[in-house]
Amino acid sequence: QVQLVESGGGLVQPGGSLRLSCASSGSISSINVMGWYRQAPGKEREFVSGIKWGAGSTNYADSVKGRFTISRDNAKNTVYLQMNTLKPEDTAVYYCAAKRTLGRMTTASDVDYWGQGTQVTVSS
Repeated sequence: QVQLVESGGGLVQPGGSLRLSCASSGSISSINVMGWYRQAPGKEREFVSGIKWGAGSTNYADSVKGRFTISRDNAKNTVYLQMNTLKPEDTAVYYCAAKRTLGRMTTASDVDYWGQGTQVTVSS
């Protein structure tokens, strides 16, 4: 089993920034890809960004390209999501995710492990 614990959510004004962190523990050697999803009220959970643990290659949803940056710290088994130029439509619960297979993370069905989620609210 793999445990994922997010931190860093909160309330921020439009145009502001936040950094989310996801610390992983447990059978992390089985994980090849980690990333972030989000779910707004009344909407389905959607992919935000993913990173391959070994190569470090990344992918992003079109809605966040150029504003969000995903990174990892292998020594700390931690993944980060730097979110800049935040918009009200970025408001959602953000979930850390991990998958065992090597392919890109895109849909929620790709995910093997989920964190508990952290709330991000963008509002003036």
